[in-house]
Amino acid sequence: MNRFLILAPLALLATVPHAQQSKNRVGVVNVQNVIKSMSGSKTYTDLTAKSNADLKARQTSIQSLAAKASRGSAADKAALTKAQQDYAKTRDSYIKQIETAFKPLATKVNSAVAKVAKTNGYSIVIDANVANDTNLIVHANTAVDLTQAVLKEVK
Repeated sequence: MNRFLILAPLALLATVPHAQQSKNRVGVVNVQNVIKSMSGSKTYTDLTAKSNADLKARQTSIQSLAAKASRGSAADKAALTKAQQDYAKTRDSYIKQIETAFKPLATKVNSAVAKVAKTNGYSIVIDANVANDTNLIVHANTAVDLTQAVLKEVK
């Protein structure tokens, strides 16, 4: 009985380091690079580029109108309001078109990422661009970049 009481705490201490080690692995994928390399992505990439350019031009115009409207002219304020409404309508239209063009690509990319992640033992895979834009990842070892493996899978 005394031996058991002495050995039990030692056995528990021996398992603590193993319990603290996580088996979860996190990987990153540059989804935009994967999409650009896929067949059938031209419609999506062209539409995205067109919408970005158009919306940027509209934003510049709105900023110019806002500067004029701040001086107090009723006509300038009305023009600003109309430009803002047109911008919102155009943006929403582009969003719908882009979502439609992206849907079949997303299905392929998501299944390729899931397959690569499962095959290589990754629990979580993050889009590298989103992670960089949001400062989600401070540092990532290049060994966790699964982009090339996903590119091979989607082709």
